[in-house]
Amino acid sequence: SGISSYADNPAGAGASLKPCLAKAMTVIPAEQQGETPTYLGATAGMRLLREQNSTKAEQVFAEVSKAIREFPVDFRGAQILTGNEEGSFGWITVNYLLETLIKYSFTGKWTHPPVENVVGALDLGGASTQITFLPGTTADDKNTRALLRLYGTNYSVYTHSYLCYGEKQVLKRLLASLHKDGLYVQNISHPCYPKGYQENITIAEIYDSPCVPIPSMLSPAQILTVTGTGNPAACRTAILKLFNFTCGANRTCGFDGVYQPPVQGQFFLQKDFPTRNRIRLRDSCAAGSYVLTLLLQGYKFDDRTWLNIHFRKQISNVDVGWTLGYMLNLTNLIPSETPQRVVWLPKSKWIAATVILATIVILTFCLIAAVCYWKDSSGYESL
Repeated sequence: SGISSYADNPAGAGASLKPCLAKAMTVIPAEQQGETPTYLGATAGMRLLREQNSTKAEQVFAEVSKAIREFPVDFRGAQILTGNEEGSFGWITVNYLLETLIKYSFTGKWTHPPVENVVGALDLGGASTQITFLPGTTADDKNTRALLRLYGTNYSVYTHSYLCYGEKQVLKRLLASLHKDGLYVQNISHPCYPKGYQENITIAEIYDSPCVPIPSMLSPAQILTVTGTGNPAACRTAILKLFNFTCGANRTCGFDGVYQPPVQGQFFLQKDFPTRNRIRLRDSCAAGSYVLTLLLQGYKFDDRTWLNIHFRKQISNVDVGWTLGYMLNLTNLIPSETPQRVVWLPKSKWIAATVILATIVILTFCLIAAVCYWKDSSGYESL
């Protein structure tokens, strides 16, 4: 669980990080641990907790910082990222791993691939969802624009994070919406749950975040019975009600009135592999219907641009999340200007290396030809 889930048990947030930190200590050589920069970045879950109860958010941060300081690393602080930062760092991660920002050539020079090679990033978390890409035109909304200078190139990136549209919060909002549509009766019919599924939950389990404020007339301790009806069409209709697709005059938007230019280029969507437990099986229909609605009606992908979405968990054995981009930014491993050549060899040595490689290739072909000739002269069919 994310650290925001320990709002009522801040010490548990610190304890939850210790197994990960202990594992890191087995990977980082002991003599380098003290000089290893260590950061903690928090995203939408903590943004919601700070909005709901800033004191609890500060207590969680204090405990996780205390836990990290128990390990021999160079801890440089914890912070909550903005939605635009989360989206931008995810975009940097993907393009850094794909080498679409800069590439190191065989001749020992850094080259910039065509800007058309730069890809967009989509991310769906528990509390928010992000979309980030290079638009075809200059974005006319400064609130959704991130100006980045990486490797000597300026990028004006469109990015927006929709708080309360992460999967976990959407499922809560869906349940609350169904409860409201049923005039807050004790029994809720849920079209996205499998037919015959039934469970009892409290009001407090639904209305426990700023995304789902509790109506004043409801008692948090009240018990509700939720029964699945397994109706895909009604499920999709209920999910569509969670979005506002109205745009202002002369304005293109995604949803909730947020400006968004038409999607352009290839997109990588961070993919998760959840365990198939009972809760996942219960929510699979609702989650799947929500993702389709988000991509098609929300982000405006269509039958042409849908093929540009690539669902990936890793690139080059590295997770496709915002964390790598965050680390690269904080440690300045991506400079604002084009770096100098990392490896320098005299021109004479490059020529010598090329001659040696060419000689090896020629000798290999000669060997293959000799083997083929020998087989032919021995009565085998000619290759």
